[in-house]
Amino acid sequence: MSDPSGLPATVAFRLGTLGAIYGDRLAAKIAALDLKLKHAGLMTALEAGVAASQQDLAARMGVAPSLVVALADHLVGLGAIERRRDPADRRRQVLTLTEHGRELLRRCAEAAREVDEEIAAPLGPEQRAALHEALGAIAARTGLPTR
Repeated sequence: MSDPSGLPATVAFRLGTLGAIYGDRLAAKIAALDLKLKHAGLMTALEAGVAASQQDLAARMGVAPSLVVALADHLVGLGAIERRRDPADRRRQVLTLTEHGRELLRRCAEAAREVDEEIAAPLGPEQRAALHEALGAIAARTGLPTR
């Protein structure tokens, strides 16, 4: 008999496990665009604000600056972002999202909505709304974008 207070009953374990499963499904879908989830995250961060330096993005995303450089290199190669010298500080590289990058993000969002449908398939409309609201509240508390 399983322990109702054991690890599998915790929200943290369930979210972690389900996140890994559905994160992998989303990653597989966007791989067709030659993107990984971290590429989509970087483009999302750029879309949410004005042009940002690689250092600023690393801080905002909570990752090492070297990772942002590697992600940006790939995205520049795809034509999804542009890298320019900051006119106010020539040592800084400023990244901006291109129209192609916006299109890639739109396609990533479509893929995510497909995975959302898989996740919510067993839920009724009220349960879907409650799940969306609860996850939005948790995301907002952690500083993640909610739109």
